[in-house]
Amino acid sequence: MKATNVVLALLCAMYFITYIDRVNVGTAASGIQHDLHLSNTELGLVFSAFAYPYLLFQIGGGWIADRFGARRTLFWGGLIWAAATVGTGLVGGLGSLFLFRFLLGFGEGATFPTATRAMQSWVPKPKRGYAQGLTHAFSRLGTAVTPPVIALLMVLFSWRLSFVIVGAVSFAWVLVWFWYFRDDPKEHPSITSEELHSLPPRPVLPSEKPKVPWGALIRRIWPVTVTYFCYGWGLWLYLNWIPLFFKNNYHMNLQHSALFSSSVFFAGVVGDTLGGMISDGLLRATGNVRLARIGVIVVGFLGALVSLVPIFFVHSTDTVALCLAGAFFFGELVIGPIWSVPMDIAPKYSGTAAGLMNSGSAFAAIVSPLTAGFVIDVTGNWYLPFLMTIAVLLLGAGCAFLMRPEQPFDEPLLSAAAVKPAAAE
Repeated sequence: MKATNVVLALLCAMYFITYIDRVNVGTAASGIQHDLHLSNTELGLVFSAFAYPYLLFQIGGGWIADRFGARRTLFWGGLIWAAATVGTGLVGGLGSLFLFRFLLGFGEGATFPTATRAMQSWVPKPKRGYAQGLTHAFSRLGTAVTPPVIALLMVLFSWRLSFVIVGAVSFAWVLVWFWYFRDDPKEHPSITSEELHSLPPRPVLPSEKPKVPWGALIRRIWPVTVTYFCYGWGLWLYLNWIPLFFKNNYHMNLQHSALFSSSVFFAGVVGDTLGGMISDGLLRATGNVRLARIGVIVVGFLGALVSLVPIFFVHSTDTVALCLAGAFFFGELVIGPIWSVPMDIAPKYSGTAAGLMNSGSAFAAIVSPLTAGFVIDVTGNWYLPFLMTIAVLLLGAGCAFLMRPEQPFDEPLLSAAAVKPAAAE
């Protein structure tokens, strides 16, 4: 197998495992809530604990990856998130549960920006949308298999041991990654000349430690960040509350709620893969980066919005599950193109730019589950959080038009722009 394919497979495995580690708490929530005597608001606080350091390390983690390389960044981050997952199975109350979920976010905070940094060197430019869509499809595959897998482990053992088992899998991935991956493809013993020729030149070596033009980069990325916040609002509502939505709103047992949740999440696997493929196909056919990225993103937002509307009028379990799956499918079309945008705009600082973008989803991971838990506790209505999501999706579709992926963040152009005012004086 080609070294480039192995690296992509390792990144797919990482996305798969990290999502199991972050969404397993949603399936285990019924057991956790019962054993630790938590309200829905307290459970929402637990769901959000992951996101506080996750938000912080989107930007910091991307910068670390640009500065020190993806190999070491994912190694140390992986050790932390694996240990935190195991520790979650040992908690004794709300405080310790919050702490280990917080540590999980600390360890996983840099993972996706760092993966983007790795793809910058290991994935040919025409395949970036596909690579981003494929890796995120594996994250949704992890999301989809988590409910039945965790439910089975809870039935066979306990919710506590389920965290220990998946944490051990994380440790195994970390060791394989550090053994196989190299920051510079040229240094890999299995790379072929044909593969090297297809890869983009590395703009900056880690040893050069580039200084990030923070102000200019933030000004270019903020529309992407806001758009990704709108996507993340719905995502984190799904990941944290869908299992309990089916269990409590439709009075299902753990196994049935897990199966319904899994069926919804599997739609995201297809959406992630297709979104990247469609975006890359449009780019090859038209050469229009803006159409290839923003066109797919807007269709994803509007499709998700339309798919959610029927759940307020038809309450058949099967119909609601189908609508939720459709909304998740369309929402996941956004992933491939939007994760390509930081690489389109700022290839030299792709890790940092991706971190700036993903901070939007990380912030949504704080406020979305907290808001949902509070609204459910106050009103007893499990549908209101989805009504709020419709409004946020509409905002995201509008914000997408503010992104400019067709205009690269080019430092010579920045320098020239800085010279013009001086010349005018």
